[in-house]
Amino acid sequence: MKSTAKSELYRKLPSVNEATYSSAVTSLAAGYGRESAVDAVRVVLARLRQEITSGLLGEGALDLALSGLADAVEKQLRQSLSYSLRPVINATGVILHTNLGRAPLGDAALEHIRETAASYSNLEFDLESGERGKRDVHVDRLFRKLLSSDLVEAESPASAAALRAGGTAEAAVSTPATIATQAQVSTPAVSTIVVNNNAAAVLLALNSLADGGEVIVSRGELVEIGGSFRIPDVMVKSGAILREVGTTNRTRVADYEQAITDRTRLLLRVHRSNFEITGFTEQASTAELVALARRRGIPLMEDLGSGALFDLRSIGISGEPGVLDGLRSGVGIVTYSGDKLLGGPQAGLISGGSELIRRMRSNSLFRALRVDKLIYAALEATLLAYVQHDHDAIPTLRMMRLAKDAIGERAEALAARVATPKLRVEGIDGESILGGGAAPSSILPTRLLALTCEGLSADELAARLRASDPPIIARVEDGRVLLDLRTVFPEQDEALESALATIGRDA
Repeated sequence: MKSTAKSELYRKLPSVNEATYSSAVTSLAAGYGRESAVDAVRVVLARLRQEITSGLLGEGALDLALSGLADAVEKQLRQSLSYSLRPVINATGVILHTNLGRAPLGDAALEHIRETAASYSNLEFDLESGERGKRDVHVDRLFRKLLSSDLVEAESPASAAALRAGGTAEAAVSTPATIATQAQVSTPAVSTIVVNNNAAAVLLALNSLADGGEVIVSRGELVEIGGSFRIPDVMVKSGAILREVGTTNRTRVADYEQAITDRTRLLLRVHRSNFEITGFTEQASTAELVALARRRGIPLMEDLGSGALFDLRSIGISGEPGVLDGLRSGVGIVTYSGDKLLGGPQAGLISGGSELIRRMRSNSLFRALRVDKLIYAALEATLLAYVQHDHDAIPTLRMMRLAKDAIGERAEALAARVATPKLRVEGIDGESILGGGAAPSSILPTRLLALTCEGLSADELAARLRASDPPIIARVEDGRVLLDLRTVFPEQDEALESALATIGRDA
């Protein structure tokens, strides 16, 4: 196209003012707002100019585009004023997919959020006394049921009897304890506080217990997880001084003991998220570190990262420590996430000895890192499901417990409905994973749908799925698109089927 011809095309474009005051766009402005309509007109006209410049629009094509200018402006308005944060269908088989928001919430949690957000609440108000209360109480009472009572049953028959007789968990502990002793002895006096994520939990605990002092940690546990969260960096921000011991692959309890000085404030164990060390390795056991901490009167803290309240061994996954495992063994403080294996909202949870927790609660950082009423509502509903042993009410636990055969039956039924001569669908054996840094080498057997489409590469097919409404996120492996229905809610099957049928028809 000659430049003179292009200049003629440019002259055909209306001004922003002319387009805005056309009758069709004026009616759009009444519904969407004039400023938004003007912005949409500018974007559409700029796009047409760019297409003329690049030679994509000739005279006939431009005339057609201008006849549909109002439709293009309306489409741009809907796109610019729609939500950016959208629900998607997770067909990857990664249950705790960090990029997709980790744990989805159960119905009870969603309803409790709705009723709490739509009204005033007793977030920090004691209904009995009529005085100001503490927001911690809404979930701490449930954590005490889940953690303290189990500890009593496991560790102290006498204390368990006291509880059954109507006493409290704290009253069942008859011997006074110093801060260090409370941190290390497995007692039912366990408290829990909530901050906005596990990184904040680690920061608050380190700052409260070791500001200006040394924290001893194995070199093999100086981890970095997603978002460039590095243990050494968090320790610097907390005011604690890192004291590395051992080597990358081997650290013995003697390494910790030899590093203890009068400046030592804390022993720290960090769960290795997203990786494992195998081969010529050695790691001090939790029991050894607990014994050392008791002997030297220094608190022991364990950063679990994921932090399960559910026994993963029941679904065939071993080696992933749970919150109760650490507390039962005598660890003083355990930090973990709310939106990973717990299956609740994003939160950082700190459970441990009541006196140590009191020190964190009184730290001014706690107010800066605390969570709001919506997180407490979702967390309270999730914990109630645990208390009632209703694990299927928590979506992540329900997904973990799904049997391979049940997933396979559902996948085969879907394949039969969507397969076409162009869209080939094959059922194959595969693996789901927990995700979220939990049990990185553990897998859950599953059945996958392997898709290929005539005329489309695997990457192009995956892009078509992402462009669906709602977007469908899948895996691409060995030139095929793989769908794992373990992480697809049954009520999403219809949307998945519709998207696949459209692709099979239009490809």
